[in-house]
Amino acid sequence: MKSVRIIERTRSAYSYPLLIKNLLYSGVLYFPDHEIVYRDLLRYTYRDFVGRVNRLASALTELGVGPGDTVAVLDWDSHRYLECFFAVPMMGAVLHTVNVRLSPEQILYTMNHAEDTIVLVNEDFVEMLEGIASELRTVKAYVLLSDRSKKIKGRLPIVGEYEDLLAKASPDFQFEDFSEDAQATVFYTTGTTGDPKGVYYSHRQLVLHTLGQASLGSMALQAPFHWGDVYMPITPMFHVHAWGFPYMATMIGAKQVYPGRYEPEMLLKLIEKEGVTYSHCVPTILHMLLEHPLASKIDLSKWKVVIGGAAYPRGLARKALQMGINTWAGYGMSETCPVLTTALLKPHMLDWDMERQLEFRIKTGIPLPLVHLRIADESGNPLPRDGRSSGEIVVRAPWLTQGYLKDPQRSEELWRGGWLHTGDIAFQDEEGYVKITDRLKDVIKTGGEWISSLELESLISQHEAVSEVAVIGQPHEKWGERPVALVVLREGAKQEETERSIREFLGRFVEKGTISKWWIPDRIVFVEEIPKTSVGKINKKEIRKRFTQGV
Repeated sequence: MKSVRIIERTRSAYSYPLLIKNLLYSGVLYFPDHEIVYRDLLRYTYRDFVGRVNRLASALTELGVGPGDTVAVLDWDSHRYLECFFAVPMMGAVLHTVNVRLSPEQILYTMNHAEDTIVLVNEDFVEMLEGIASELRTVKAYVLLSDRSKKIKGRLPIVGEYEDLLAKASPDFQFEDFSEDAQATVFYTTGTTGDPKGVYYSHRQLVLHTLGQASLGSMALQAPFHWGDVYMPITPMFHVHAWGFPYMATMIGAKQVYPGRYEPEMLLKLIEKEGVTYSHCVPTILHMLLEHPLASKIDLSKWKVVIGGAAYPRGLARKALQMGINTWAGYGMSETCPVLTTALLKPHMLDWDMERQLEFRIKTGIPLPLVHLRIADESGNPLPRDGRSSGEIVVRAPWLTQGYLKDPQRSEELWRGGWLHTGDIAFQDEEGYVKITDRLKDVIKTGGEWISSLELESLISQHEAVSEVAVIGQPHEKWGERPVALVVLREGAKQEETERSIREFLGRFVEKGTISKWWIPDRIVFVEEIPKTSVGKINKKEIRKRFTQGV
């Protein structure tokens, strides 16, 4: 049997490794004077940025950081975080982006599990770290990140302030080549049970993910990400590298704006003042911004926003488009680096009316290049792309995590059969667009039939009196489960009138054949707010817990 022919390498030929450092230098070459902006506090150029990355690597080396060590960062979205995205992995060390919204007990677990050695900590989190510092087994030193002061009182043994350390450090650090399969990052994702799971990525995976995202710029007429864009993340940098967009923005040399802690007024002012044109966030953050009084007073017509992390409700999408915002859904997971699909429109769809476009903008989307996605039945067999056959999304791509850190059992479960199992139920249409109908754990099973909580949420979100909605299944003696809707009302709406109106509103979709009569929730519960996770998603785990306890 013949075998493939392996290329012969010339002895002097350079074997180019896919390392994060190679994403850094193109941006400064293209646009050395493009700016990186931090809130209303600081701005500098790409030329300055490269020098600061070098200084950070020099400073960390002086603190004893070497290849294979893990550096933890606890910060809001900032220029400092962006510098860590590059300097730490470029040294051959591992960047641990700590989820600052976890409980202190969970943060303690993740920092010990990751074996952090040096911790860069924003002054806002010093007090929290003081409470767990005695139990951190591997940490050797702390560096203060501060917008206000270079000194802070407390018990934490801080060796220096970030800017002071950079000022004293050499700007001439030499980043050596090493294996592209070296680990670059780690962060932790929480599930329904057990301790947080460590998700890790190599240099090769992050570079390929960046190139996969960037390739859409040459395909999408609707919303390419290009040199002239001004980028601002509104997804935390601790969460899957802010969905990988900072790496892409840096690679192409786009102006970047980092907002620090998410405050609606600050975010909207930065969009206006800095001319932000490209962002990404979860639906609840977009909802928060559009409901703010300032949103109606500024021009948002040049703003392109990728919505991910949860289903994009049709009502919210309609409001965004009516305000001139170019939005569409994207999809991925912590375990997929994260982007797998995007709901950008194909050229022939751009002439459709708004309602027809909305149908596709809120879908899960079409797979990125290099993403091999299947809708599989319970036996793992692929289902047809007919827009009806539902099964689990399973994927292969060059940037998927290869497992959970120090957890071989859950790693094998994630990768059973050689495909990464997402736990999401979906179908795929003939155009290639995927639409998630529910999470396996969130689907409502009533009388042997399935009800999509996401579809119900999308329908209810379109009611004029509804500000936010979440739908869960509540145990039912006869039917197994029945849907319950939690609704946050818009100002001025009355509960009794609105409940009757929502039921009548859903009844119209029953008449159209969109849903069956038994989809209409047994209960509509009006609440002041809906519980959210640490990254702003609707927290159905917490909602179910409260209903189980009768709250």
